[in-house]
Amino acid sequence: MTQSTYTREELLAAHEQLVDNDCGTADDHLYTDGGTASPRADGGSASDASGISSGAKRTDGGSREPPVVVKVGGARAVDPAGAVADVAHLVANGREVVVVHGGSTAVDDTLEDLGEEPTYVETPSGVVGRFTDERAMEVFSMVMPGKLNTDLTATLRNAGVDAVGLSGVDGGLLSGKRKSAVRVVEDGKKKIKRGDHSGKIESVNAQLLETLLGDGYTPVVTVPMLGEEQDGSVTPVNADADRAAAAVAGALGAELVVLTDVSGIYKNPDDETTLIDSAKTPEELKSVETAAEGFMTKKVMAAKEALTGGASAVIVSDANVNDPIVSALTGAGTRIEPGALGENAPGLDSAGATLGGDSA
Repeated sequence: MTQSTYTREELLAAHEQLVDNDCGTADDHLYTDGGTASPRADGGSASDASGISSGAKRTDGGSREPPVVVKVGGARAVDPAGAVADVAHLVANGREVVVVHGGSTAVDDTLEDLGEEPTYVETPSGVVGRFTDERAMEVFSMVMPGKLNTDLTATLRNAGVDAVGLSGVDGGLLSGKRKSAVRVVEDGKKKIKRGDHSGKIESVNAQLLETLLGDGYTPVVTVPMLGEEQDGSVTPVNADADRAAAAVAGALGAELVVLTDVSGIYKNPDDETTLIDSAKTPEELKSVETAAEGFMTKKVMAAKEALTGGASAVIVSDANVNDPIVSALTGAGTRIEPGALGENAPGLDSAGATLGGDSA
């Protein structure tokens, strides 16, 4: 039987094996020694300086820290090795973690190996996403839960994490209405394109995730989701992985770390020195939205959805640095706070929401 709980001694041993993954900050809020965090000279708590949400959890019985939802991208330039080590590090220190992964690159590669071309379309609002016809959906189901999720789950287990692979179909984890037709722009004209197998996630089975987390497991989640048909039946359909992670983070009240192949969101996408450190007000969020281009547009959209749904914060950060998750939780990347939504959470872009395909 797979071991789902660990003794203190085992956690300490696991931490010692992973100590080289420490990001080097004076206090990263990951404790295994039962100690108490040193107060700051200005009277604030250590969490004020680190960027971690207030109420950091201690393994010695302190207040509970929110879970971490980590979105690992599927682009070729994203190396998951650092994220795997960090997940092991966090879990060994008692932090609850859910991993959500993409995989559009692998899907595209498989389609091309089969002599078929992936189809991407643009919505009237300018969002580009995958159009998933029936054949593409078959390949998608084969690659995402069939290979990528299995491989990542095995990799995490080899790192000492009690990982459990899940698709959005399992236990009705991710569900919402199927969209068989989407509004697109082709040759400058707005059209309705039919035959799509995608959906917008409207419900997350948070109880399933909380049960697994409570039993010491680390869920590894991927789409497809359950698409609800008009006749009441359900069909596995594609959904954007960033927005799947956002839905999960919102449902769990988690911190969402979106790992990608750049350091965060730049005011000038071609200049890494223009990194936007944080967005805490509606005005600052507007600047982030203005700066986001290309694939980053969907990540900002997902960040808004996560915060609207109840996530405690969203950080967009680099997957390829040392200790990418811990670094993000302690100040790296672009951090977007709930206050950026203002008193009234903005409505979601309905045109953008009509396109549900994974693209990262």
